[in-house]
Amino acid sequence: MTIQSLPFSNLISIDRTSATPVFRQLAGAIITLISNGKIKPGHQLPSTREMAGLIKLNRTTVVAAYDELSAQGWLEADGRKGMFVSKRLPVVEPQSFKSAKRSTADGSSKKDFYQQISFGRPLRREVKPFHLVINDGYPDHRIAPLNSIFNRYKTLFTKNHLQGPLLTGNPAGSLSLRTELAGFLSKTRGLDIDSENLLVTAGAQLAIYMAASMVLKAGSTVIVADPNYILANKLFEQLGAKLLKVKVDEQGIDVDAIEEICSRSRPDLLYIIPHHHHPTTVTLSAERRMKLLDIIRRYRLPVIEDDYDYDFHYQNSPVLPLASADHEGYVLYIGSISKTLAPSIRMGYLAGSADFVRQASRLKQLIDIRGDVLYEESIAHLFSTGEMQRHLRRSVKLYRQRRDRFCELLKASLGSLAQFTVPHGGMAVWITFPDDYSISELADRLYEQGIYMNDGSIFRYSDTVNGIRVGFASLNDAEMETFAHALAQVR
Repeated sequence: MTIQSLPFSNLISIDRTSATPVFRQLAGAIITLISNGKIKPGHQLPSTREMAGLIKLNRTTVVAAYDELSAQGWLEADGRKGMFVSKRLPVVEPQSFKSAKRSTADGSSKKDFYQQISFGRPLRREVKPFHLVINDGYPDHRIAPLNSIFNRYKTLFTKNHLQGPLLTGNPAGSLSLRTELAGFLSKTRGLDIDSENLLVTAGAQLAIYMAASMVLKAGSTVIVADPNYILANKLFEQLGAKLLKVKVDEQGIDVDAIEEICSRSRPDLLYIIPHHHHPTTVTLSAERRMKLLDIIRRYRLPVIEDDYDYDFHYQNSPVLPLASADHEGYVLYIGSISKTLAPSIRMGYLAGSADFVRQASRLKQLIDIRGDVLYEESIAHLFSTGEMQRHLRRSVKLYRQRRDRFCELLKASLGSLAQFTVPHGGMAVWITFPDDYSISELADRLYEQGIYMNDGSIFRYSDTVNGIRVGFASLNDAEMETFAHALAQVR
């Protein structure tokens, strides 16, 4: 049965200005007619000469289109009879990934074959477009030298001599970046390291995972602050570790409590954020830092020092990291370039002994093979030209001004409802509310105003916490005032 009577001249439209070849346009149009049922399986198409006349195309073009459709399985030739629509169309029916409720042979309900990971809080409803997003402490991407990164990347992409490193590069990261980072960290943090002591990762979170995976196993114990960075807690638990929680006050984590734990049974790891602790923003005092270093050496206590935004200090010079002192190789130092530039720039690093980094690099190779060499080289270029250092100086000055203005607006908007301390550094303010106040309902009211703010549930894993981190670094003056005005109205 032929279908020559179909008005192909009306059903098939060819755009001769399109970059898509005409024969592919014709093939696509015929596929559409078959898919929507206008041409049925088993029906005969007009001959190439007839089709060319019907839609005013060169016969060679129609032949090429029919050949393409035959190759894809949409058409099949039947000797001299002509070309027919295939009875077995190459259409893949989508299958559902929804878990079916099934029973096993013994009648019990079937369990999923994979682990369930929960943060202990319900997911929020579908996010609608917001005119303002309040994060929990990110840099302002609008002032970052992103064009310099992109331009350098494009330039490097044309260099043929870099094609080898793209396939054979060191999983620890670009040598140029590790060398620049080593020099930068030595000058700004007093770390006695070189390139072999650094592992570059796609963000600081991956660096935490790499370090923890090298130390922990099922049944291990980890000292963490209470409250603490929730994603670190969940990561340690996912690795099978038990958390030993130690309180935090205005001087930082309770070092005496850490020593008491160590005196009973040395834990496998201490995770600590000495500068601008997450979530509370407090900084470990110099006195506690000295005592903690003594504990680390005496008990040979492995430590992950998460120093995600060390460079952003606004009062005095920051206390040097634990990793800058004599720690006999027990401190693994982690930092973030994402926090320096922009959230979308996913880059972090891990500093440790040369042997530790070699072993961690092998683990990284199992997960990620290697990073983006050209991307890493582009970031290295920022350091080598001094542009990164200039960006940091400008950022610190701007973020200090934004902190001061933001805290003024918060005081005016919240009054006596909530408490906060002006942070000495970092990019966020830690605000605590009375125990009976619902931050979640506050977030919902802001939501209706077109403003997104975290509802604080991520921090409510402790009965003593009813607070929220509110970022200021990424907000300009107008955005701060918009938020403060809405906050005053809905609080």
